Amino acid sequence: MKTISVVTPCYNEESNVREVYERVKAVFADLPEYRYEHIFIDNASKDSTLAILKDIASRDSRAKVIANTRNFGHLRSPMHAMFQACGDAVVLLFSDLQDPPELLRQMIGHWEKGIPVVLAIKETSDESGLMFWLRTKYYRLVNRLANLETYENFTGFGLYDRRVIEIVRSFNDPYPYFRGMIAEIGLPHVKLSYNQKRRLRGISKNNFYTLYDLAMLGITGFSRVPLRLLTFVGFACSLLSIVFSLGYFVYKLLFWDRFSVGIAPLVTGIFFFGSVQLVFVGILGEYIGAIHTQVLNRPLVIERERINFESSHLSPCGNGPPD
Repeated sequence: MKTISVVTPCYNEESNVREVYERVKAVFADLPEYRYEHIFIDNASKDSTLAILKDIASRDSRAKVIANTRNFGHLRSPMHAMFQACGDAVVLLFSDLQDPPELLRQMIGHWEKGIPVVLAIKETSDESGLMFWLRTKYYRLVNRLANLETYENFTGFGLYDRRVIEIVRSFNDPYPYFRGMIAEIGLPHVKLSYNQKRRLRGISKNNFYTLYDLAMLGITGFSRVPLRLLTFVGFACSLLSIVFSLGYFVYKLLFWDRFSVGIAPLVTGIFFFGSVQLVFVGILGEYIGAIHTQVLNRPLVIERERINFESSHLSPCGNGPPD
């Protein structure tokens, strides 16, 4: 009997986690040929999310809970939980109920046919048209800048064979961009289209900073185009400066008495090149920051406690201490 691990990251989702649990449970009630575990990882929620998860875990040993000491972010925490899963396949399912747990049936069906990666692609969305348009443009931008083909409108929701999880583990990335890793691996995959629902309860934990962080991580982690673009823009600006200076000099020679040089061109040039340099320094800083994170190589999360795991000293698969 094969085991499916469902991983659900949580942060202040007290109004959603019980329904996520119940809907996943209902899916596997129709799939008695599979064992399953449902791993919830709580990112130090400030509401009653953890209390609800503990109540669920006390009633059902298949529900497992990891409580982090603090909020480690929306990238590190899910990855840590996926590494603690011991299923033959691992499903990443978010707790906001915008992604349908019922899609698991189709995912498992494709996986049984030998497909190691099943991606859920949100072709349409009930969120605001502007936000969906911006997200779509971002995915296309990353796809064009990256050194490999990435998947548009892919949020991470999907099913991954045990082999895929072990390959991701081998990356040993302390600040992982999971969507890019899946594209980097390049194993055969199937795309399942769905309509992403609007969040019904609670508020989104994404803000401008988290979205910007995700965008920069996707670009700096999988593309050198911005760095090369800096060089090209530098050459272009240098050429433009030379042409402008020569033109200005010739114009002054032709109209010596009527044309006053003034300081306006000087001030404009200083501000222009200063702005360009700040942009360049910012982009370089993003790459240097990514290198700094890799060098530190800190653990993905620090656990405060875990519930319904076989041992607090060994990982659930019995292969050593938790990552």
